[in-house]
Amino acid sequence: MSGSGEPRAALVHDWLTGMRGGEKVLECLAELLPGAPIYTLFHFAGSLSERLEQRPIRASSLQHAPGLRRHYRRYLPFFPAAIEEHDLGGFDLVVSSSHCVAKGVIPAPGSRHLCYCHTPMRYAWDQEHAYFPRRTGPVARLRSAVLSRLRTWDVASSSRVDRFVANSHFVAARIQRYYGRPAEVVPPPVDTGFFTPGEGSAEAYCLVVSALSPYKRVDLAIAACAGLGLELRIVGEGPEMGRLRRQAGDGARFLGRVDGELLRQLYRGAACFLQPQIEDFGISSVEALACGCPVVARRAGGILDIVEDGRHGLLYDCGNDGDEAAALAAAIRRLDSLRLEPATLSQRAELFSERRFRDRMAAQIAEVMAGGGRVG
Repeated sequence: MSGSGEPRAALVHDWLTGMRGGEKVLECLAELLPGAPIYTLFHFAGSLSERLEQRPIRASSLQHAPGLRRHYRRYLPFFPAAIEEHDLGGFDLVVSSSHCVAKGVIPAPGSRHLCYCHTPMRYAWDQEHAYFPRRTGPVARLRSAVLSRLRTWDVASSSRVDRFVANSHFVAARIQRYYGRPAEVVPPPVDTGFFTPGEGSAEAYCLVVSALSPYKRVDLAIAACAGLGLELRIVGEGPEMGRLRRQAGDGARFLGRVDGELLRQLYRGAACFLQPQIEDFGISSVEALACGCPVVARRAGGILDIVEDGRHGLLYDCGNDGDEAAALAAAIRRLDSLRLEPATLSQRAELFSERRFRDRMAAQIAEVMAGGGRVG
């Protein structure tokens, strides 16, 4: 311990390339541990909030890899060795924010390691086929071998964690399934002071806020809104942009990346927020509720911690026929029969405020330091 009685702490995050949900969690963790440097695989300077950019950031040797900015995912086979490069000697406490390999960092002997797990890495476990649909050929066989080794390392390195904290009960169950470890549940923080209801009435458009990746299933939202004749506005970027544009034609507006002010305006004006994919948690759905916008989501995953069916929106099942777009469209139609008050929705979102996150994580840190014991 330091002379002040506070633990000498280090933060570890997979990579620092922009401000998404994981980086907002990191920002709140950094406020709890004001003197902690941040260790990471690589950092794109200027991509973070000012508060994080001002921190000491220590990247691995991958920082200088050729073509990193455009193709960093291609370096996945090297991530485990790179995260293990970091020397965490001299720290009493390591707090990792992990959705890939950050939890595999090697703490110093006698230190404590608390991992805030956003998810066990999806592409190595239950969503490998969604990320990599091509299953034949030499490239696919090589990729399969790499992912097999990665899964072995992922399980083995979980023993370096003293306490897992999951962002949802859904993720806690995945941690138990893949690592054989229990996890406390602390939902991620949402800025409910910024995301608030507006004064105007909702318009007739539906809203999606999502990375445009295959598993996000934005194609279902496009198909459902097209069938209903409703305008769909899509916030986000990603590798699926071209395919989704071709599918949507003139039936959807692709807004790309937007700033916070415009995002809040979009939430406030939307008739509903759509989440057709299974999310580990779903920060955007909470932001929508905070702005008084009801949520229509598939009844699975982290959304079950957020939305009570009929009170904060509608949860739907895919049905026996497997027509997911039709099931989503039917739920959107049913939403008209509910009279949901924006105040009720924003009150629900307060359960996930930044203050509550900091209080809960401070308690988790105190427990792991005081007990010095391992959970699981």
